[in-house]
Amino acid sequence: MTVLPRDFYARPTLDVLADLIGKVLVHDIGGSRAAGIIVEAEAYIGESDPACHAAPGPTARNAPLYGPPGHAYVYLNYGLHYLVNAVTEAEGSPAAILIRALEPLEGIPLMRRRRGRRGGSQRSGTTQPAADHSLCRGPGNLTVALGITLRQNRSDLTSSALRIEDRGVGRAELVWSPRIGIRVGTDALWRCSWVGHAAVSGKSIGRVAAAAAPSSRPRR
Repeated sequence: MTVLPRDFYARPTLDVLADLIGKVLVHDIGGSRAAGIIVEAEAYIGESDPACHAAPGPTARNAPLYGPPGHAYVYLNYGLHYLVNAVTEAEGSPAAILIRALEPLEGIPLMRRRRGRRGGSQRSGTTQPAADHSLCRGPGNLTVALGITLRQNRSDLTSSALRIEDRGVGRAELVWSPRIGIRVGTDALWRCSWVGHAAVSGKSIGRVAAAAAPSSRPRR
């Protein structure tokens, strides 16, 4: 296994996004580890992207977006869920990738305890445990499962307890589609997912495009 280096992130965001699918998000905390394969993520690029937190310009909250690549940008969404992003591109060029879903890989019992639910269907009067692939489906669920909070904001993804590794997972077939959970900037095909993977969040989507990243991007 290899921790992704700084120069992996210091590239055009859509190129990083395509290469991030299949990499492994890892978080070590309290002597325990939880990790999962990234199967879905979204790009947010620049001040001209109305859905990007950089759209209003620099603020105290979005400062990590303007910082060096390869750091985490963690924020509280609508006062309910922590969301984790990987900052991309050169320092001063605000851009990041929101990690939306993981296939659980390590620490699955810990993930279940953190999620605090069993879910599933009722059979013969017993509640079946939620399927593993549902534990990190959705950006708010995966931060709970991995124990990620605002304490991890600005963490160096190349050297800290929160990091992204290359573990040689086979190359996935990718699908590009509109970002979800937003009201503006919905025309850009900047959501990238592992085709047909059960852990992908949101509605089922078809094969929108080939593996190559879309060429469209906002003007800065």
